[in-house]
Amino acid sequence: MTAPPAWLTVLTTTDSEAKAHALAQSAVEARLAACAQISAPITSVYRWQNAIETTEEWQVLFKTAAERYDELEEHIEREHDYDTPEIIALPVIRGSARYLGWVTAETAPPAAL
Repeated sequence: MTAPPAWLTVLTTTDSEAKAHALAQSAVEARLAACAQISAPITSVYRWQNAIETTEEWQVLFKTAAERYDELEEHIEREHDYDTPEIIALPVIRGSARYLGWVTAETAPPAAL
């Protein structure tokens, strides 16, 4: 049996650079992510309400401790203006011990500080 990952990269997309920055800033301020990286613009092609859509979007990658995932997901859903925002968590299998230690420290729940 494999242990669950201790760290995650969580991604979402949004339709403007300003909204991506707001999501990134608010998650880091709330200590739900140690950092958030914004990539843009990207082109998304998807099916929505029985139509194929093509949209320019900005992708936000949040680096977080797995124990903070539920709160980060709730935060993204609350702050996001999409009906069904993309929220996908990818496990971090390996990484620099110093970097992952920093992620852990920066996402520690306020009561742990």
